[in-house]
Amino acid sequence: MNYAEVDDLIARYGEDEIIQHTNTLGSGIVIDSVARTALDDAQAEIDGYLGVRYQLPLPMVPALIERVCCAIARYRLWEDLASERVRQDFEDARRTLEAMASGKVTLGLPSNLPQGSQPVPSLAAAL
Repeated sequence: MNYAEVDDLIARYGEDEIIQHTNTLGSGIVIDSVARTALDDAQAEIDGYLGVRYQLPLPMVPALIERVCCAIARYRLWEDLASERVRQDFEDARRTLEAMASGKVTLGLPSNLPQGSQPVPSLAAAL
């Protein structure tokens, strides 16, 4: 199950932006494989955070996870050219993931941790 689809990126940020950052050949279309790679990388990063608290794969994709996935993928697509807004959205997404991993923000899903225990810090949280 994917946390977000290419169509979700387009719906959030507009087709023109996604074309600009996936298609270096100038053919005027979204290159799905480039966008999908960014989304897959974002999903892997999210799993690094969520895996300390939730059983993976998630049984469903909460809207918050879709939004976070799109923000991270967008940042990855912009590479070194990220605008301040794109960078801020990425940083907000990472802070949200950190809060999820620590239990300060919940997905409304059962945790895989015993009641009252704290997660072991993950590599993702250290990045």
